[in-house]
Amino acid sequence: MTSGKESRLSVACIQMQPEVGAKSRNVAHAIELIEQAHARGARLIVLPELCNSGYVFESREEAFALSEPLDDGDTIGAWASVAARLNVTLVAGYAERDGDVLYNSAAIIGPRHVLGNYRKLHLWGDENLYFEPGNLGVPVFATPFGRVACAICYDIWFPEVFRLAANGGADILCVPTNWVPMPAQPDGLPVMANLLAMTGAHSNGLFVAAADRVGQERGQPFLGRSVIVDAHGWPVAGPASATEETILLAEVNLADARRHRQLNAFNHVLRDRRPDVYRSAEDE
Repeated sequence: MTSGKESRLSVACIQMQPEVGAKSRNVAHAIELIEQAHARGARLIVLPELCNSGYVFESREEAFALSEPLDDGDTIGAWASVAARLNVTLVAGYAERDGDVLYNSAAIIGPRHVLGNYRKLHLWGDENLYFEPGNLGVPVFATPFGRVACAICYDIWFPEVFRLAANGGADILCVPTNWVPMPAQPDGLPVMANLLAMTGAHSNGLFVAAADRVGQERGQPFLGRSVIVDAHGWPVAGPASATEETILLAEVNLADARRHRQLNAFNHVLRDRRPDVYRSAEDE
């Protein structure tokens, strides 16, 4: 963390519309939007899930052809170059190839080097045909401005992901996502994904920055509605449009993540847990 009592940071979520298979064009467009976010002051920039490859694959062969390794992939190299040039930190989704195994992953890239990788723990729908579930847990990455953790899309349906991030000391959870409509969503109410982001932030004293995509791909519509949520659980930017590309920007103070876990003189959202009574038979 920065010295003193404050850790102020400008966070951006890039809501964009990738095209499946158009990898070079997607990466070039993402870099254009990263540059725009930087020009507006952003230092931490979150991009959507699988934003370089597109999402709706027709086969595992197509997914494999659009994947790349973390260590020397073309996309990762391009993102690392722009992070160094602009002195920003990026969190961006890509199809990761590790040998012959594929993961739905997010790279965490600082100005000096790639900080690490997150692999989606909970696969959604046809992702199960192409990817393996993540095997890295919920790592927390130290940066000059604070501690960053990741989740991807369906991961935020599981409160354990937020809790693992908070217990690991994360100040902000970055969520590259490709949210799709949920069954029985009532008109006129927030989308479920936004409610889950807000609830997880509030219950764990975390900032949440969720960058979704827009548009349709091979008949699959996406929700948009990217959002940045403070450590109290309230949106500080967004939800964004359901249909338009946009850059959400919020000024946050990451030090509040640690302060706001203390709700009052008696209650703290992490210390008040009762794991002695939460344990179920399946945990024995």
